[in-house]
Amino acid sequence: MQITFVKKILADGSPCKKCGDVIERLELDGLFHAINKVSIADERDHDSEGMRLARQYNVQRAPFFLIQDESGQVEVFDIYFKFKKALADLNTA
Repeated sequence: MQITFVKKILADGSPCKKCGDVIERLELDGLFHAINKVSIADERDHDSEGMRLARQYNVQRAPFFLIQDESGQVEVFDIYFKFKKALADLNTA
């Protein structure tokens, strides 16, 4: 299983506030260690990895998570609590 966390940099170069809040939740919930890769969606660079991922998976808001299973199937989560529940479900399966 591969988990990618995509966070955003705003057009003015500042970090996304919601992304910072989600990072805090990940740390508080002890889940940051489960993230394999952090990708940046930089609004100033439409070819940044995170922006490409957003287009590829048709995601309109950040932060978001991609969970890729062993077969290559990718599930997209743009709501932290749904991601957290899915992760808990995967860990109990």
